[in-house]
Amino acid sequence: MIGLDSNVLVRYLAKDDPDQLRQAEHLIDGHLKRGEDLFVSIVTLIETLWTLRSRYHVRQAALCDVVDALVNTVGIQLADADCVTHAVSLARTTGCDFPDALIAELGRRAGCAHTATFDSAAASKLDAMRSVRDFQ
Repeated sequence: MIGLDSNVLVRYLAKDDPDQLRQAEHLIDGHLKRGEDLFVSIVTLIETLWTLRSRYHVRQAALCDVVDALVNTVGIQLADADCVTHAVSLARTTGCDFPDALIAELGRRAGCAHTATFDSAAASKLDAMRSVRDFQ
């Protein structure tokens, strides 16, 4: 198994640089066809989604679709896949951003009563998040 950096995953998904796309497809598709697993860390996942959103203007629903596709691709080993899957569900049902849902869910699973945030929208949508003001 090898790990993927976000720059490789972004090229594979965005398909915007022909040379790097060819290399990323050769690497990823080749490993998957041979039955060799690929690892995607939480950091790689979040960096990839941030890049897709900020540079390519991919909308929240499509980002959740990307995460679902990664989770369901045989041969992709996603770190904390159960947590990621639950965060996608939270993002879809509450309308919050996926990264906020993932942060809240990771905190909840680590035993946090709540995750403190300045993001009032996330705090109002996610049970596991509270505004910093609530702790004062």
